[in-house]
This record gives sequence, structure tokens and C-alpha cells, in this order.
Amino acid sequence: MGDHFQTIVDLDATERDAERLGAGILDWLIADGIVAAERTDCVLDGDGHGNPPGPYYARAVHDPEPVDLWSNGLYITTGRTVFDSGQGEPQAATCPLCATGIRLVDDTWSPVDDAWEPFAGRFADWEKGGEGTVECPSCHRPSGIDRWSWEDDCFACGQLGLTFWNWAELTHDFEQEVRRRLGGHRTVTLRGKL
Repeated sequence: MGDHFQTIVDLDATERDAERLGAGILDWLIADGIVAAERTDCVLDGDGHGNPPGPYYARAVHDPEPVDLWSNGLYITTGRTVFDSGQGEPQAATCPLCATGIRLVDDTWSPVDDAWEPFAGRFADWEKGGEGTVECPSCHRPSGIDRWSWEDDCFACGQLGLTFWNWAELTHDFEQEVRRRLGGHRTVTLRGKL
């Protein structure tokens, strides 16, 4: 069974802006009744406390029936974080400079060690405040791992993430409104399971 989650990651938020932007999104979600104001033990992140669904939760999702699980709320993460989809590995990563896709698994879905080599330790370096520099095997130019994109949105590096635990699928309109309220920032939605 497992717990499912959807995380909207702001790819453009700076360390300086993340808390303000997260607080603004939370204020809007509370004001519109999408989440409740009271924090409860309803998420699997951080200290376990988040905002449970509000009376108008259905405005954000395709299926209006709330999931009857204790882990059923919103958790907002701020600060340098490597977000991931929980299970599985990406098939490919795409260089932000030359747009070449680097295949990371073979035909039997086994990791290709040589392909993963340029990424070794780069997520940890970036999360600790470093550049996480990756030299592209194709164009041989360096760029931060936070700029790479990952097939099936397996990973995203960001300063702000909104994780919805065990909610029905978020609607496109809701995701667009979040993006608008973030000032038009680029976002990616990771969908996963633990």
C-alpha cells in the first residue's frame, strides 16, 4: 500500500525568499479553506505536523473524496533540499546547457555506473551549500546539479517545496495558481510513494 505524496517544488525561489513565499502560499490555502489553519500530526515530514485538508480541499484535487488516513496533510519545506519521488530511479538526466539526455539505466533497468559517475556526491554537495557541479559527459561544460532535469521528475533541487500527503491528484488549474502566486516561478511536481 504505502503513503503517496505530491510535492510542488519552486525551482526559482532563493534562500532569502523561500520562507516568505511559503508563508504566502499557506495564508492563501488557509483563507480559501483548502487547508486548515491548525497544525496537526498529519504528515510524514519533519516533526510530523502539517496542515490537514480544509473544508474546500476538493478545489485543489480531481477526486473530491478525502483520503481517510492520518497522514493526509500539507507540509511546507524551506531551505536547500533535494526533493525526490521516493521510489525508483530516473531513466535519464538532461543537461541544462546542451539539452542532451544522459541515459542512466540499461535495457534491463539496471543502473549504468559510468553514466551515474558525474552525479556522484553532487546532490549532497548542493544540499550542504555547495555548487554540486556536474560536468556534462556530452558537452563537457560544468553546471550545478540544481539546473539538471530528471526524467519522470524523480529529483528536484529547490529552496521551497509544498508536499501534499495522500491527497487525490492535484488539478492542473491548482498547480497553475500556485505557480502564479509564486510570481510565475518555474515549478515541477514530483509524485511518489513511500
